[in-house]
Amino acid sequence: MRYTAISMKSPTVPDLGTFIKEQRTRSAMSVRKLADQAGISNPYLSQIERGLRRPSAEILKSLARALEISTETLYERAGLLDDVDHSGVEDAIASDSTLTRNQQQALTEIYRSFVGDEQKEAT
Repeated sequence: MRYTAISMKSPTVPDLGTFIKEQRTRSAMSVRKLADQAGISNPYLSQIERGLRRPSAEILKSLARALEISTETLYERAGLLDDVDHSGVEDAIASDSTLTRNQQQALTEIYRSFVGDEQKEAT
């Protein structure tokens, strides 16, 4: 993946919070468990999830580690990274001849849901 310099664009804090909450729910974690694993308080995590607080890069890194997702994914969602190129993964999925077309589309959709690129159409 390719990254550019840190962006100065304003992140959409509610979207970031919603994304963190979705990842926590998918991981079947309670707010308390994620907060403990990330080393932050329950109320602070709740405020992040509700879009009331903008977490620092360090907090995002701790949350990513606890959620077992890439730090870059959260950085991108928070508006700290621009122009993340995910095409390598999608190209690998598309070129895997052991997968059926439906399997390729399903994997691509799953991948995009993790990296937040739902707008792109499946190839």
